[in-house]
Amino acid sequence: MIGYVILGTNDVPRAAGFYDALLAEIGATRQMEFGERGYAWGVSMEQPLLCIMTPWDGKPATVGNGVMAALAAPSREHVDRVHQKALELGGTDEGAPGFRGEGGEGFYAAYFRDLDGNKLDVFHYG
Repeated sequence: MIGYVILGTNDVPRAAGFYDALLAEIGATRQMEFGERGYAWGVSMEQPLLCIMTPWDGKPATVGNGVMAALAAPSREHVDRVHQKALELGGTDEGAPGFRGEGGEGFYAAYFRDLDGNKLDVFHYG
């Protein structure tokens, strides 16, 4: 159902470096380029994409309260690695890796914010 998610940034080169390194942990690469406005990452064009872009209206990007993008990982070990990589790259911890009851039995997740303050979740179910 979801084709792509866009998160705002005010510094495309900084955000691109963060996401290039972070998403490599789950096998995602740049799939699209939007000039100086940003990029989209994914495992293929047939799968949902995560985009980082400056706002179209030219105003500064801000963080949406209650907005979060979730990244599917192939294993709990990948969840751990992505969360650790996010922190190494300067992201902030919003919840260490572990099982989460709200996601049902088998839902293993970690939460962090990127360099612009956007909240992300990396998870494995099963």
